[in-house]
Amino acid sequence: MRLKSFNLTLGSQIFKACADESRLRILYLIFENGEMCIADLEKILDFTQAKTSRHLIYLKNSGILSFKRYNHWVFYQIKDEVYEIIKQLFQFLKKDQQLQKDQQIYQTLFTNRELAINKLQIQEWLKKQ
Repeated sequence: MRLKSFNLTLGSQIFKACADESRLRILYLIFENGEMCIADLEKILDFTQAKTSRHLIYLKNSGILSFKRYNHWVFYQIKDEVYEIIKQLFQFLKKDQQLQKDQQIYQTLFTNRELAINKLQIQEWLKKQ
């Protein structure tokens, strides 16, 4: 569902939420990667769990993020209704060095996770042999 009308109240909520550098860094990672869990955000951004949670709650309460649960994991994603607004914002910020560095850290962690998963799968396969 896309946003059909943009009013002053919604606009001010979104712009207030995006007025903080930490929240912009979190939003950018979620925007670039589709969804993120709090544990990954903590590692990438080097934030405490409390700081990360506080910013995610602010973004969720401002109407920008939604979430879904998988067992004990919570994954955050940008709401469809505000996706285009956030996309436009990051068109201007995508070359920021800090945002690019955060994304590179994510890519490294993701690659390492993939390697770890493959290693575990190989170990399981070897046990069955």
